Amino acid sequence: MHRIVLCFLLVSLAMFSQAQKMTVAQMKVELEKSPNPVGYTREVLKKKYKIDTVAIMNTSHFQGLADSLAYHGKIKKVYGPYEKKYLVQVLGKAPNSFNRISQIFIDTTIFSYRVADSLANSIVSRIQSGSANFADLAQTYSMGGEAISKGDVGWIARGALMPEIENKLAGKKVGEVFKVWSRMGVHIVKKTAAAKEDTGFVLLMRVFL
Repeated sequence: MHRIVLCFLLVSLAMFSQAQKMTVAQMKVELEKSPNPVGYTREVLKKKYKIDTVAIMNTSHFQGLADSLAYHGKIKKVYGPYEKKYLVQVLGKAPNSFNRISQIFIDTTIFSYRVADSLANSIVSRIQSGSANFADLAQTYSMGGEAISKGDVGWIARGALMPEIENKLAGKKVGEVFKVWSRMGVHIVKKTAAAKEDTGFVLLMRVFL
């Protein structure tokens, strides 16, 4: 029994010594090869780590490195080092449903309800009659950041849109334009594509060097 314990300790010490001599490039290779990256990080590399769940809210516009890396990264792949402090490994991905919309937003903290409603009706009427297109009117009238992208908001995850918009969107056809009120103002929304499944949730592991 003592011999088995001694052998285990010797093997563990050898693995730890080997891990201590690894370069960052070698660590990345070994983590990608390991069937259990978390256990390998803890038991062999003896490194601190943190596991994060990233929810992808918009697949067209990312808020930072974590979002972009989570969506574009490949499972098992190790990226970095970042800030010379840590590596990031993509452990797994799960799907979510996404909607693609364009929007023109009229802010009722600037316009009265009556003026905002009249303007929204005029915009919808011009789009539906074909006398103006959605993109041009978004650049001219929208008071949100989507004015820069000609109204395009991108692919938005289920649950990330305002409930008022998401609930109404489900019954609309692709290309249909409709008006929705929220506590912030009135939204002229265009359903630009059918809903699709895409990467919605990603498990990332940060390994601190």
